[in-house]
Amino acid sequence: MSIIYVDHKAGIPKYQQIIKSVEVGLQEGHLKKGDKLPSVNSIKNRFSLSRDTVFMAFGELKKRGIIEAISGKGYYIKSEDVNVVKKVFLLFDELNIFKEDLYNSLISALGENVQVDIFFHHFNQEVFDKHINDNVGNYNYYAVMPASLENASQTLECLPTDKVFLLDQTNDSLKHYAGVFQNFEKNVFEGLMSLKSKIDQYDKLVLINPKSNQPIGISLGYDKFISEGIIEGLKFEGVASVTPKEREIYFVLDDRSLIELIKKINETSLKIGVDVGIIAYNDSLLKEIVEGGITTISTNFKDMGEHMASMILNETFSQIENPNNILIRKSL
Repeated sequence: MSIIYVDHKAGIPKYQQIIKSVEVGLQEGHLKKGDKLPSVNSIKNRFSLSRDTVFMAFGELKKRGIIEAISGKGYYIKSEDVNVVKKVFLLFDELNIFKEDLYNSLISALGENVQVDIFFHHFNQEVFDKHINDNVGNYNYYAVMPASLENASQTLECLPTDKVFLLDQTNDSLKHYAGVFQNFEKNVFEGLMSLKSKIDQYDKLVLINPKSNQPIGISLGYDKFISEGIIEGLKFEGVASVTPKEREIYFVLDDRSLIELIKKINETSLKIGVDVGIIAYNDSLLKEIVEGGITTISTNFKDMGEHMASMILNETFSQIENPNNILIRKSL
């Protein structure tokens, strides 16, 4: 029995018939993981097809993870799961509680028939490049967090533009890609302005920038707010050099710095929400609970995941600015 069958009289594209042949072979048990498929030339010659037609079929099966190409040997069955209709390459900068919310939301919204493989570049350009270059042609879509990597646009040029979606950050060199983004400068400036009546009660607004990769837009939004003359501003890199003082507000960008700051404050007689204030960037369950609640300026990562899933499923190529929220709690 032939594994591949093509009927020239059928009103179905030839490449789709090749795909269907492989799917049926797997469903009926004629094909198993590790089995070798007929060569491109043998299928081409037997059914009088072009090489492009056969490559198109194999390319789609490869993107779905059903087959793999082994250099010098041919194509082999990699997976027997024919229910996977799309494969998504997901490249995060790092995993934290916010990105975990985004990931869970994305997976849930994509549904069971979409396979998502997640990778991390940890803000390292070489790792970013390797993940992209190693996976060219292996996926239907590529959802990528470029973070602030300077050469991300050059690396992404090896992928089809209409298969790439960006998450969280963008810049002028990436503006031709669809995606869901945060407007960090706008979010911070407008967030702080919305808290003006509370900030007015303090003498200084201190930005604590962790020694890690943070979007430049956060600092720009802070600088823009300080330039309004509402309050004096100070910046520190990390909590180590911060000495908590009365009538100061601390704008903290990461959870570790937040906990270290709270520990420092609690070692003094100062009371959070009374003598000193705290504003944190990005909300989490931790910030709902600790010290009776920490005020946050935060994007909605659940919304970001749902927007991205909708764009992938519907092949919607647009740029969406993710919504932002201000959550006022006892820390301010």
